Amino acid sequence: MSGAGMGAWLLVWVLLGLIVVVGGGILAARALGRRGPNGHAVDASESAALRQARDALRLRYANGEISREEYLQGKVELED
Repeated sequence: MSGAGMGAWLLVWVLLGLIVVVGGGILAARALGRRGPNGHAVDASESAALRQARDALRLRYANGEISREEYLQGKVELED
């Protein structure tokens, strides 16, 4: 094989490597971008108001403002 032929194959492998790295980076960024402020995965179809209501419910439960039963009932109602 000539030097020019080897150079062409090297270029092909470098380009394929770049495509894999860039594609992996894009997939990783999209996966990480779907996380909410608390680190949990966020459903794209879930509205901002619903997320805010769930966060408020969790916060009230964590602060001891509501009982476990009230928290679970609120969670069920928000899922409907």
